[in-house]
Amino acid sequence: MDGFWNWTRRWWPGIIPLALLWAAAVWTTTGPVEQDLTARTGAALTNSVLDKTQISVSGRDVALSADAFSEEGRRSAVDKIAAVPGVRLVQDQTDLIAKAQPFVWSIERDVIHVMLGGNAPLPAIRNRLLETARGIASGTEVVDQMALARGAPPRFDAVAQLLIEQIPRLKEGKLSISDTQVTLMGTAREIGGREAIVAALKNLPEGYSVAKNEIKSPPYLFQVNKDPVASTLTLSGYVPDNAAHAAIVSAIGRKFVGEKIVDNLKASAGAPPGFLSAVSRALSGLSRLSTGTLTIQDRDLQLSGDTLYPGVPEQISDDLKGSLPQGWKAKADLSVKPGASPVNATVCQQLLADILKKSTIRFETGKAEIDPDSVGLLDRLVEVVLRCPNSTIEVDGHTDSDGDPEANLALSTRRAQAVIDYFVKAGVPRERMSAIGYGSTVPVASNDTDEGKSQNRRIEFNVR
Repeated sequence: MDGFWNWTRRWWPGIIPLALLWAAAVWTTTGPVEQDLTARTGAALTNSVLDKTQISVSGRDVALSADAFSEEGRRSAVDKIAAVPGVRLVQDQTDLIAKAQPFVWSIERDVIHVMLGGNAPLPAIRNRLLETARGIASGTEVVDQMALARGAPPRFDAVAQLLIEQIPRLKEGKLSISDTQVTLMGTAREIGGREAIVAALKNLPEGYSVAKNEIKSPPYLFQVNKDPVASTLTLSGYVPDNAAHAAIVSAIGRKFVGEKIVDNLKASAGAPPGFLSAVSRALSGLSRLSTGTLTIQDRDLQLSGDTLYPGVPEQISDDLKGSLPQGWKAKADLSVKPGASPVNATVCQQLLADILKKSTIRFETGKAEIDPDSVGLLDRLVEVVLRCPNSTIEVDGHTDSDGDPEANLALSTRRAQAVIDYFVKAGVPRERMSAIGYGSTVPVASNDTDEGKSQNRRIEFNVR
């Protein structure tokens, strides 16, 4: 026994250094091994679809924590780690993300931002939708409130992308998906925007449908502003089509006296019934104003500005209320332009001649009835005559050479008298005016052409 303890005392001191060497070897090799396994298992998951992935290595044991988007993806990730050389044991700590029932998604626009909400099935899809939204938002802030969830129907991302592409057509609103049903709410930015969205959604993938469309069109707006200083008519808003556009421009050419047209009209569907008829009546009223604005919003018509002499505001208001199509409403906010300073006979003559160089008083064919399109011109002439109260006015009527000379003489006299009647109704004393008809005896152009005949059919004024 004494020999055993003597032997133990001899080798025990040597064990301690060996233990220290072994511990040092383990400590110096375990760290690099774990680092190597961490790097290689992370690389093995490069193409795996996971969220919130964490890898923890202890020796040769690997713990995987992550959110998986399918059972298949979950098992595949674990198998990939188990197949990494050197891994002894895989601790599966993965979870499936929640399944959304129904699977909903939305994009919403207001004046401040564009917001994406609801669910996205994968991080890559969420990022792609967010990138698309930022691309079309034109500097508007994009807010991401999407959560990841399982349960997306097939081709969900294609539908979401299509809805995002409609956002520029909205002034405000919300487009959403619930499983395979699409809901649209809000107001279109421009006339025709609602129709454009409807047309685009005809390309929804098979199985999807629009369950509700509550997109509203903005008011159908048409406006004309008359500026006497610049002598312009500025047209803005919408017309139904190119034919209506041409008809309005033609009507302006007949009703107004020399104003330059600044045409900013756009063609778009959505005009209310009776649009062209209402515009024509309203343009007649605007032609009688010195300065003014005509605004049509859906079937509400408003005319504002200054007339050239008293009595006209009531006439325009009564005309609008009695002639608009059914269902239309009119409001006339009119005042009378302050009277200009008086002028002598010479200036009066020149002013009348200058106006008649720009336009001609027209009559119904073969009749002495003044064309309604000439009322704007007549009011301009009345304003001048009222400025020369001490002068007498001779109104001369002329015709072309077509027809019987005696009939033309009588017709020219009646037409001159019709002009006087208009002036008297406007407030010019009848005793200041006289009518003379010359028929075709004083032509100013050849009666061999239509253009020449048109120039010969005229009314002239002689101021004394």
